[in-house]
This record gives sequence, C-alpha cells and structure tokens, in this order.
Amino acid sequence: MQRFVNSLPFSGLMSPGQQPPAPGASLMSPGGGGGVPSPPAPVMQTLVPPPGAPPSQVPAGPAATAALPPSATTITPAAPKDIPLTLSARYGRDSAPVNGGVVWRIYPVRPDITGAFRPLREDRSATPNLALPPGDYVVHVAFGLASAAKTVHLRNEPVREVFDLPAGGLRIEGRVGDVRIPNGQIAFDIFRGSQFEPGDKRQVASAVATGDVVVVPEGTYHIVSNYGDSNAVVRSDIRVQPGKLTDITVTHRAAMIMLKLVSDRGGEALANTSWTVLTPGGDVIKETVGAFPRVVLAEGDYRAIARNEGRTFEREFKVITGVDGEIELLAR
Repeated sequence: MQRFVNSLPFSGLMSPGQQPPAPGASLMSPGGGGGVPSPPAPVMQTLVPPPGAPPSQVPAGPAATAALPPSATTITPAAPKDIPLTLSARYGRDSAPVNGGVVWRIYPVRPDITGAFRPLREDRSATPNLALPPGDYVVHVAFGLASAAKTVHLRNEPVREVFDLPAGGLRIEGRVGDVRIPNGQIAFDIFRGSQFEPGDKRQVASAVATGDVVVVPEGTYHIVSNYGDSNAVVRSDIRVQPGKLTDITVTHRAAMIMLKLVSDRGGEALANTSWTVLTPGGDVIKETVGAFPRVVLAEGDYRAIARNEGRTFEREFKVITGVDGEIELLAR
C-alpha cells in the first residue's frame, strides 16, 4: 500500500485544519525590539454555523482544497479464454471416418512432479469438441489395439485435428467340419507377422473368444487356434486391411473323447483314476485325474494309460475328425 501511495502525484496528506503558509511568509518569528512579542490569543473556530445563519461557502482555490486519497482498486489480470479443440479419426488418408469405439486422452507435454504423465481429459465420443486453456498438449487416440498421438498447440484460434488410424477388425470362429465349436471350448491368440517369417513374433492379443471383434493396425498376422487344451491347434495367416472387418473361420480336424476306467463294460467309472494320453511314439499329450475326464484330441492314433489303486491299465485308440465318443478301459 505504501508503494501505491508513493506513486500518487503529491508527497503527503494534509490534516483538515492545516493551511499552507502564505507566499513569502517565514516560519521564523520576526525580529526587533529586543524582545519577543507575546503571541495573539488563539481564535477558536467552529465548523458548525450559528443558528439561523446561512451555510458558509467554502472559498475556492488551492488553499481551500483538501487532498483526499483515491479509493483503493484491485486490478486482476483477465483469465485466458479456453480455446476450442475438435478431434476426429479416420482409417487413413481419403478413407472413411472412425465413427465409434475410440478413446481420446489429453496429456500435458511435461510430466508431473512424480515423473508420470496423467491425463487431463478423457472422451469416448467419435468427434469430441473440447475447450482447453491456451498451451501445448499431447493428444492420444486409441481404437482397439491401434493408436496414434500428436502434439497440439492451442493459441488464439480454434484448432481441428484429424488422426489417421489405418486399422481393421478381426472376428474369428472355429469349426469341426460344418459344426461350429461352442464358445468356451476354443480360444485364439493373435501374433504380429506371418508364421513363416523368421524370428520371434510379438503377441498382440490372447484368449480371444469366438465372435469377439479385435481391432488391430493394418498388416499381416497369424492366428493360433486352440481347441481344448491338448494338441488340437491350428495356425493361420491373415491380412488385415484398414477400415474392413475380416471374418475368419478356422477348421479343426479333431474330436472330443471321454475316458473311463470300469470294472465291467458299460459299468460305473472308477474314481481317483490318473490318466496319461500318449502318441504312438511315446510323446505325452495329456495328463489328468478323474473318473471320466474329457479331452479334445487332434485326429490320429493314441494310447491311454490309467492308474488306479496301484494297478495300471492301457489301451490304444483312434480319433476321427468330428466323431466324439468315449474310450473304456477294463480294470482287469
């Protein structure tokens, strides 16, 4: 406040009763006569006029003007206006727009004090209209497993940004012959690149269920189809094109087999039986425990070994594509 007062055009404030000295007057008493004359008696004045007297007029002029302090005023800088930002995505240059399924996130260009980038805003509409304070931001858009990001500069004018997302969709199902494999019995893993290309492949999705749509960047992928949890596995290469949904049918040559250890043909299965299924060459395909386990096996020849109460039984059998059934072993 003192700095604010010092900046005013006068150096101080005058008391209401104080009058400035007349021009040429001295603040010292005049000399002469060897003595100091006694000061005149003070004249008492009042600001209240006597009763019935007209109100006195205040003489004009600089000597009669009291200097009053100006009213204190707080000056607040105007807050910057938010800048409109419109976002949209398309499948590529001269391609159709992406009209759903996208997730937009707005990040600062610098991390916070913990070193992390935390989103300032999130929107799931196809073409969001946002308003942000002027500044620089990183805009990230995700569409399934495809994504893009760019830095956006907001100054004084509205900004419109279009993101290219060259991506397509995959929808997969499995069949045995003409029969669709039920959901829950089959799952799909998706890897980037062809299965015939050298080197390790990066997995982009796992345990994809029948009928699920997976959005991935355009390119070549190979699919690993797992029917059951043993050796019924099929690998397929596919090509994903931007803006298109590709339906894929994977055909398995396999069947579901139920194993039973019985005392008599057609009898009750014996509990607490340990099972091992092997190829003719001795490779272990499946190990399990139970009275009548079910196992999906690829077409071919096998040998089943059952162990119960210290005894071992075995039998050879054949799996035919699409022919589900049960294999009985006699505990004799």
